Amino acid sequence: MDLTSYLNKEVDLVIDREVGSRHPKFENIVYPINYGYIPNTKNDDGDEIDVYVLGTEKPLKTYRGKVVAIIHRLNDDDDKLIVTANNYQPTDDEIEEETEFQEKYFKHKIIR
Repeated sequence: MDLTSYLNKEVDLVIDREVGSRHPKFENIVYPINYGYIPNTKNDDGDEIDVYVLGTEKPLKTYRGKVVAIIHRLNDDDDKLIVTANNYQPTDDEIEEETEFQEKYFKHKIIR
C-alpha cells in the first residue's frame, strides 16, 4: 500500500504499545517510544496502519499528530508512519535512532 497520501496530514491514533511496554510476542523488545495505529485503516499486512510517535517521552493512550515520514520496509509488507508531537521535525538520522529497536530487523528506507 502506498502510504504517501498520509504525509503532512494530521491523524488520530490509538497507542497500544506505550513507552516502556514490551512487545506482545518478543519480550526482549521494550518500546522506548509510543507505538500505535490509525483506527479503521488497513495496511498490506491486513492490520491497521502502524505509527511511531516521536517527540514525546510520556506514555500515551491516544494521540493526534502530523505524519512527517514513512518507514518503507523493503523486505516486509508492514510500512510504518512517523508522527511527531509539537511540530518536531526529526532528521532521518533521528528517525533511524528512535526506531532502531525494531527497524534493525528490516531493510528499509525513509520516505518524506
